Amino acid sequence: MAPIRWAAVVAMAAALCCSLLAEPAGAATTPPVGSWTWPIEGRVVRGFVPPPTPYSAGHRGIDIAAAFGTPVHAPADGVVTFAGFVAGELFVTIDHGDGYRSTDSWLGRALVKKGQAVRRGDVVALSGRGDPKVPEENLMFGVRIGDTYVDPLTVLAPQSVVELIRLAPLASSSSPASLAVRVVTNLPPWPVGPPGAT
Repeated sequence: MAPIRWAAVVAMAAALCCSLLAEPAGAATTPPVGSWTWPIEGRVVRGFVPPPTPYSAGHRGIDIAAAFGTPVHAPADGVVTFAGFVAGELFVTIDHGDGYRSTDSWLGRALVKKGQAVRRGDVVALSGRGDPKVPEENLMFGVRIGDTYVDPLTVLAPQSVVELIRLAPLASSSSPASLAVRVVTNLPPWPVGPPGAT
């Protein structure tokens, strides 16, 4: 590729990266992807399964492993719009602005009331036994934009992987000095120069 065309490709790629990193247009309360904190830190034991139609079966949230009585935190600032029972199960819903609402369900106890303002990180409830379809105790966490349920993982910040990393001894030795972590990646090597350069 000619040097001038390569420079144009690099400039277009830089412009695209800058536009992707820029904050989205809209009100200040619109949560960028991955900006909310987790209501409970834990493994996702059941994922989001969007229903094919608004009234069809599906799983309109994620189930997060949590021991009974674990404090449940507000994922972002907002106002409690509901704290009570639905079909015998306890729910807390928070309006975060711009049509975003979160719901914690299958709770053991609600610690907030309708109309109460909450800040990110405030304890709003204690977890209960969770969805009986899941064998371990859990919290179901759902997110809606307007009346449409979305995958909560799209607005939640990534969790720490510190607890997921395990060091294993190398086959030749089991001493602490020989522990290693294998990193697996599918990414191709990063190009160092224009195409065709060696």
